[in-house]
Amino acid sequence: MSAMWIDHVQVAIPKGGEAAAREFYAQLLGLTEIPKPSSLAGRGGLWLQAANIQFHLGVDPDFRPATKAHVGFAVENLSAVLGRLEAAGYDIQPDDSVAGLNRAFTSDPFGNRVELLESAHPAGM
Repeated sequence: MSAMWIDHVQVAIPKGGEAAAREFYAQLLGLTEIPKPSSLAGRGGLWLQAANIQFHLGVDPDFRPATKAHVGFAVENLSAVLGRLEAAGYDIQPDDSVAGLNRAFTSDPFGNRVELLESAHPAGM
C-alpha cells in the first residue's frame, strides 16, 4: 500500500493559543477555519483549510515550538502576504536558495517555523 495524498497536516500550539492562531493563520495567511467534529471540539485547537488540504492546530500540554520542521504554504502574491506579516510585527527571513521559487520563512505566534512560497514564474503554478 502507498500513500495517495495528504489529507491534513497537524502542528502543535500551546493551550489557550486559539485566538492568536486564528489571527495568524486565518487573517494574515488567509486559510479558512472549518468546524471540528463535535467529538473533538473539547480538546481545543482548531482546524483550517487551504484548497483541498486541511491544516489542524492541536493543543499540546507539553508544547515546544517546531523550529526546523515546518509547513510550506504556496501563496499567491507572496510580497503582499509578507507585507501583512511584517505590518503585524512578524520577522521575515527571505530565502533564494531554490531556483524558480520566491520564498521566505517566518514563525507563527508560538515559534513554529512557517515557509511561504510562490513560483518565480506564476504561469507555471
